[in-house]
Amino acid sequence: MDAIRFAVTLAVLYGAHQVADHWIQTHDQACDKALPGWAGWRANLGHVATYTAILAAALALVGWRYHLGYAPGWVAAGLAINAVTHAWADRRAPLRALAVAIGKKSYWDEVPGGAYQLDQAWHYGWLLASALIIST
Repeated sequence: MDAIRFAVTLAVLYGAHQVADHWIQTHDQACDKALPGWAGWRANLGHVATYTAILAAALALVGWRYHLGYAPGWVAAGLAINAVTHAWADRRAPLRALAVAIGKKSYWDEVPGGAYQLDQAWHYGWLLASALIIST
């Protein structure tokens, strides 16, 4: 059951991520979340709050429907880690700095869609970690 719960959890998080990051996030949040100061943080945290709520709702629905027996503490921990890493990356400058530090500067700056691809890969990696925690 553990492997199945993990696989279902990862699939749910991935699907909910796609909806929350692309459909639920507002245009203003997308445009403003990397701005300096409070305006950027307000947009960023608004996005992350709705994003996390969508993930939590999806987990609750699927967990209830398929009797996955999630432990609330592990769900909270997995969603918290995902929210923090999502907010960090969506400020853009920290994630770009990481990309530069590991030799991905030209990919980030020059490849069409490169910044977006690295951003999404970051999020997917943390979805994987979150699924491991949540399905414990």
